[in-house]
Amino acid sequence: MNSIISRQEVRDSIGRIGSADIVVGIPSYNNARTIGHVVRAIQAGLAKYFPDRKCVLVNSDGGSRDGTMDVVRSTRIEDQAAILVHHRTDSVPVIATAYEGIPGKGSAFRTIFQIADALDAKACAVVDSDLRSITPEWVELLIKPVIRDEAEFVAPLYHRHKFDGTITNSIVYPLTRALYGKSVRQPIGGDFGFSGKLARFYLSKDVWETDVARFGVDIWMTTTAVANGFNVSQSFLGAKIHDTKDPGADLSAMLYQVVSATFGLMEDYAAVWKQVKSTEPVRTYGFQYAVGLEQVNVNVERMLGIFREGLRNLREIWIAVVGQGDFGEIELLGRAGNDVFRFPRNLWSRIIYDYALAFHHKKLPAEHLIKSLTPLYLGRTASFVLEMRDADQAGAEAEIERLCEEFEKNKVHLQNNWK
Repeated sequence: MNSIISRQEVRDSIGRIGSADIVVGIPSYNNARTIGHVVRAIQAGLAKYFPDRKCVLVNSDGGSRDGTMDVVRSTRIEDQAAILVHHRTDSVPVIATAYEGIPGKGSAFRTIFQIADALDAKACAVVDSDLRSITPEWVELLIKPVIRDEAEFVAPLYHRHKFDGTITNSIVYPLTRALYGKSVRQPIGGDFGFSGKLARFYLSKDVWETDVARFGVDIWMTTTAVANGFNVSQSFLGAKIHDTKDPGADLSAMLYQVVSATFGLMEDYAAVWKQVKSTEPVRTYGFQYAVGLEQVNVNVERMLGIFREGLRNLREIWIAVVGQGDFGEIELLGRAGNDVFRFPRNLWSRIIYDYALAFHHKKLPAEHLIKSLTPLYLGRTASFVLEMRDADQAGAEAEIERLCEEFEKNKVHLQNNWK
């Protein structure tokens, strides 16, 4: 048994359970208000779709003070027959424990991986603890491709409001798709299915004292699976309803976390992405349907104000990163009126590649460098909002597809300047 699992009560629970076919993990921190619904959905999903499998639910908690783990331990579906056509008679064993290590989601996941490894699980899933839209079907869609040996990693595919997830839409998805050649639409979605074999592979990596343990685990899991040749797919889960944020709010910390993790992985897997010449779709499971989406309110004027402030305050840094020519284009954008402001896709893709190169060549301290990207990102996001104001969801998705194609075309710039 893995020595990191040091708590006696966890070792005792693993000893009593012995082994499991399926482990579903929920990382948490002060989620008592929402986690009960998530636990019930998982219990219902396991009972309905995997009645003949030995299943275990693991809650890996970051030291909650609101009784989160008590909610997990006490939550049960009172009348399974009322919601299921057929149902298991035995309850799903629950292991709820505080994780050890650096505070963060990655450390929580590490504990889940370790327990899955100790139980020799064939298939695993992790889901967020604050989901309001999770249904029992999510359990089937994340786990069944793995149980059937059709996939080793299952990313989520959600329908999101066209102005939600802008860091994913404008940076992480186009960049990782161009780099590694797989069209995984939500590489930092947060809810994943994966094989026990892949969980053990994750555990073998020496990343648990780094930022992966704090905030970079989602993109790390996806990229590690893709870059190491694991069979990757995605499953349509409907809507992901969570507390949406105005993309014009102060996102510099979040941008730094996501982009630094993505750029750091480029260092690790340069030998892989340099060889990738084209992009291919991944297999998608689930019946796709239209879903009701929560409105995302966007303050375009504030975003453009921050962009123009960046032009005044970050001129020297931007010239050092993107060069005088592209900076000249950025400067022209600053003179455009708000209604006609348009940030070209081609320019944006070059900027992201130049920032990746500056990160690689250590032109500036990483946090200083990436936070200087924030006004440019807000300018690009404002442009997308203005262009897509009257577009439907399909029109917005088509625009994101065009952006991905620009990243693929301009990848040669990255390859030629990476030393």
